[in-house]
Amino acid sequence: MRKCVLLLCFLALACDRNCGQVSSTGATATLTVIKAGVLIDGETETPRKNQLIFVRGERIENVSDASAAIPAGAKVIDLSSATVLPGLIDAHTHIFLWGEKPDKGGYDANILKAGIALRAARATFACRRALEQGFTTLRDVETEGAGYGDVEIKQAIEEGTIPGPRLFVATRAISSTGGYNLEGYAPELDMPKGAQIVDGPVEARKAAREQLDHGADWLKVYMTHRSWVDKQGKLVSQPTLTVEELKAIVDEAHGWSKKVACHAYNGIGLQRALDGGCDSIEHGLEISDAQITQMARQGTWYCPTLAPYYGDWAPESTAAGKRDRKRAEVHGVSVQKAVKAGIKIVYGTDMGGIEWTEPMALEFPYLVQFGLTPMQAIRAATSRAAEMLDEKGELGVVAPGAYADIIAVSGDPLKDVKELANARFVMKSGNVFKNEWSNK
Repeated sequence: MRKCVLLLCFLALACDRNCGQVSSTGATATLTVIKAGVLIDGETETPRKNQLIFVRGERIENVSDASAAIPAGAKVIDLSSATVLPGLIDAHTHIFLWGEKPDKGGYDANILKAGIALRAARATFACRRALEQGFTTLRDVETEGAGYGDVEIKQAIEEGTIPGPRLFVATRAISSTGGYNLEGYAPELDMPKGAQIVDGPVEARKAAREQLDHGADWLKVYMTHRSWVDKQGKLVSQPTLTVEELKAIVDEAHGWSKKVACHAYNGIGLQRALDGGCDSIEHGLEISDAQITQMARQGTWYCPTLAPYYGDWAPESTAAGKRDRKRAEVHGVSVQKAVKAGIKIVYGTDMGGIEWTEPMALEFPYLVQFGLTPMQAIRAATSRAAEMLDEKGELGVVAPGAYADIIAVSGDPLKDVKELANARFVMKSGNVFKNEWSNK
């Protein structure tokens, strides 16, 4: 008995010493001080000039004006000629997609012509590409047939094996029979699908459980699939899951304290998404006044992803061309209505559907064009997106206690939001990934 007591005392003493070492390490981490010429902190309305940002370890310790003393020995990064902002958040990406251009095989080539090793290598490129552009966090909304690869890319980033943004992942996504690619092949062929297919509430709940069990931070559900223009010239979208199927998924996700993102273009499917309790509407090409009111009442987030619908249109005389033009026509109007109603809007590009060589800041001008102020567009990609991710105060702000995810641009993005396409400084969790300014 005496030996057991002595062993317990020894373990307790060792624990105290280890805890003290961890605390001491945190307290003595190198202090970095960033001199910010102009600071847009992601939260307040008015930029502040001549600010000092004190970073210790992976967190921001303090933010003050330039009169504050800089401790001896601190590392100083001089961004006094720059506009400094929080790291940007893209709330709708696909790191395992490599573009969908028809002349390169379209969507199907992603699944049929690239093995999982090649797709993982491309996802690694996508992550580095995002980070170098100042996007320090991504919500990646499904792997498009690459299983749970996003969970493992996330792990590789967290362990420092590869550089990349902080990832919130949705793994496989969920749709119904007849509700997702690959399609158009001989019916006797059992073709792979880009999403997990379910039919009925029992299968839907099981899929949700499987994906959550394998590391999903969010669940992604397809509530619409194909869309076309009918004889009356209206945009119509094929609904997929029923309200009962979606409710099973949402109930399961919320039980795990997770959220559900619903791909929904318009019409019946979008209404089912709202009635089923989705947390965010993705795309939302055409949202009725009644649906806007319901979103406001339910607190539903809106990630419009405008940019993909304004390029690569099919010829105007074709059914696809008419559909493409109609999508763009109604989309901007929906965003304008959402802005006017105070709907919570977040920034998302749908990168992956768009080739990763394109600039990720391409969504900002569209958000401003359709009613957001430049500051609102910045918040959509910072504090608003962080709030949706349940990371309020942790991400998307330059404030004490937040992660030190910080970027800088040369110009004034409040005068020209396109300046955000030129991040010249990128810090993630206190580590400088990119710096094109000279330092003291």
